[in-house]
Amino acid sequence: MKDVTAYWNGDWVPQSSLSIGLNDLGFTMGVTVVERLRTFNHQPYRIEQHIARLRNSLEIVGWNPTLAKEVRTAIEKFAAKNADLMQSGDDWSICAFITPGKSHDAASPNVCVHGNPLPFANWAEQYETGVAAEIVDVRQLDANNLPPQLKCRSRMHYYLADREAEQCTSGARAILLDQDGNIGEGTTANVIAYFEDRGLVTPRHKNVLPGISQDALFEIANQLDIACEEADLSPAEFANADEIYFASTSICLLPVVRLSGKPVGSGKVGATLNKLLEAWGESVGVDLARQALAFSKR
Repeated sequence: MKDVTAYWNGDWVPQSSLSIGLNDLGFTMGVTVVERLRTFNHQPYRIEQHIARLRNSLEIVGWNPTLAKEVRTAIEKFAAKNADLMQSGDDWSICAFITPGKSHDAASPNVCVHGNPLPFANWAEQYETGVAAEIVDVRQLDANNLPPQLKCRSRMHYYLADREAEQCTSGARAILLDQDGNIGEGTTANVIAYFEDRGLVTPRHKNVLPGISQDALFEIANQLDIACEEADLSPAEFANADEIYFASTSICLLPVVRLSGKPVGSGKVGATLNKLLEAWGESVGVDLARQALAFSKR
């Protein structure tokens, strides 16, 4: 495969040539603001929302928020720069990150946009089989230490949570509680419970990363007359949901069929998940499950 063309500080370069200095604070301290998008039909999905979240992250860390405009321009050009690598019917992940460089004031930041074909093999079959999840002992960080609205690469607690989940159940995804003991978020996704008598219920948005895919899900649910709400969910209440989902950029929506070793609802992929997934696919012009299977063995 020909090398991907990536954006690096104003230039378009071979992605394989990208490197970051050992004294960059993005490396030495994990101080990296990040956004990850996916394409549908080779076009960035919900770019307005991703750039707005990036700008908010930049404001939280005190860096120049106009860097978001530079990132947006690069994202919009990325598909054209790599058009000869994008197969018809396939889609890509596009990642943007910004580090402060060598100084805490980010006077000379590093700005990068890179990407790759979506790794569908990691989840293609899970639209039908579902996934296992474990509520782990590792907690979300206190908002006084790391605001949940900040999307960044300081993720050691996520790494530890995933290791704990894997030790409990091979292949399981971790779900973290917040500091009050309520359901928080997954390490790479928002979590949503579905109750037949309540509809979709998510942790309170102020307590978790503002999920762009979660917002898309709520819009689709509203179109299907499925109620949506934010609420504190105890682990016991969460475990009694009829269906549980992970929502994130790459996967869009995946069903959780086992939670901490016990079945969720019937223990099978639920009818509401299938309805939501079908409607999501119709909204973007892509059959999500079929595409994932078709390109899972590139």
